[in-house]
Amino acid sequence: MIFTLGELFSGPGGLAKGACNVQIEHEGELFGVNHGWANDIDADSCNTYINNIPNANTENVICQDVKELNIDNLENIDAFAYGFPCNDFSLVGEQKGFNGNYGPLYTYGIKVINRFNPVFFVAENVGGITSANQGNAFRKILHDLENSGDFGYNLTVNLYKSEQYGIPQTRHRIIIVGIRKDHDLLFRVPKPTTPNIKDYVTSSDALENPPISDDASNNELTKQSKLVIERLSHIKPGENVWKEGLPKHLQLNVRGAKLSQIYKKLDPDKPSYTITGSGGGGTHGYHYAENRALTNRERARIQTFPDSYHFFGTKESVRKQIGMAVPVKLAEVVFEAVLKTFAGIDYEFIEPSYEYVNRKLI
Repeated sequence: MIFTLGELFSGPGGLAKGACNVQIEHEGELFGVNHGWANDIDADSCNTYINNIPNANTENVICQDVKELNIDNLENIDAFAYGFPCNDFSLVGEQKGFNGNYGPLYTYGIKVINRFNPVFFVAENVGGITSANQGNAFRKILHDLENSGDFGYNLTVNLYKSEQYGIPQTRHRIIIVGIRKDHDLLFRVPKPTTPNIKDYVTSSDALENPPISDDASNNELTKQSKLVIERLSHIKPGENVWKEGLPKHLQLNVRGAKLSQIYKKLDPDKPSYTITGSGGGGTHGYHYAENRALTNRERARIQTFPDSYHFFGTKESVRKQIGMAVPVKLAEVVFEAVLKTFAGIDYEFIEPSYEYVNRKLI
């Protein structure tokens, strides 16, 4: 059983790459996922997707605003994925939820499900989505997903902590897996592969094992001012600009909250903090041993993209693509469990973070 995948808000292809990496053979039958079509508004992301995802091309990767996408013209799919924009649900932002520009965009995924009735879907968002609008936004989203399509979907809702699945980053994301109710199957959350702190993959593991080759793409250094280099020289691995004792001329005069990631160096003995796709000075992620920002290839390593994955666009565009993507390895974990569910293969699982019954989160 090979599922054909459609995707909205596809970005550079983190979900798709993870999905297409997984194949399972059981009792003579092959289970896997093939690219069908994808949509994103960002031209550079679409170009990256086309050049890295098998079977993707300029015809089936549609680069335009989802609000203008003609769903009826898309090819038939039996699997669907979307990491709908999370700006209005992020804990770092104002958490506008449905009152923001991005919150309602989840409804376009509902339209796709209503049109194609995929056998399963995977939806991804930030952990902050659970508390936006006093939790009402999340309950509404789950209600709409459960009741979408002609059959409705059995939902499994979990907060995945990436570092517990062998990913060198403390990136925590809500992933909702829905299986069409007429299949009478329920997705189980795969058991973490690295649940203990001592087993976490560290940032130095990611960046040094193996070393990044000299000819690796997207590995250009960012020009740092003398002031930034001097500031970083006073910051130890794992610390940020708010450390005590920083010379006065290197301190930041910023009103309001002191974000912990500002000029924060990675700790070589711990997973990276969350790699982000936007933000000004001090938010680029900083090397533990060198007084500089991370290169995009280093960011991609932390997001578990292979070195062969070439990103298109300017340096800042590539940074945005990488920071907004789903870690490839996390996508692999989820899609492998989905395929095992359909193949009837047992695997170790844990209870989900959220129980959703009769529109109530328990």
